[in-house]
Amino acid sequence: MTVSGRRSGRLSVAGLIAMRPGSRTRLCHRLRTHPAGKGTRRSMGERDFIALVDGTHQLVRAPIVLVWGRLNTHVSRTMRNLIAERPWLTVFLLPACSPDLNPVEWVWAHVKRSLANLAVMALDRLETLVRNRLKGLQYRPDTLDGFIAGTGLALDSPTPP
Repeated sequence: MTVSGRRSGRLSVAGLIAMRPGSRTRLCHRLRTHPAGKGTRRSMGERDFIALVDGTHQLVRAPIVLVWGRLNTHVSRTMRNLIAERPWLTVFLLPACSPDLNPVEWVWAHVKRSLANLAVMALDRLETLVRNRLKGLQYRPDTLDGFIAGTGLALDSPTPP
């Protein structure tokens, strides 16, 4: 098998774990391929992330409390404006440099581990593999709950004193 050293592009993946009382935990995700070449964007932008949040809102049909990391596109002025346009969306940021508090980091580790030692010849093949791995996790709410439990964060409502 010959593997070319030429770059065929990049695959970006964004995801979130959605929880709603009385419903199963869900994994929502969005993939985007970026073609190789100078002057092309090589990562997801604010519109990609807000599309993921909007899609999740349509799925859960409820207000969303979003907890996410401090990626530059999460905290940009454009993103703050997009968030302000959505009265059903409340955002809390995780402390800086705290991937251990983000359950989606466990999702990425799980998917990457399942792809270890694969030599993918084409970007579309990688996209298919990642999409299939993520789809498999969508139907494993216990695994998703385990990723949340792994953060050590309590998701219960505070009890009155």
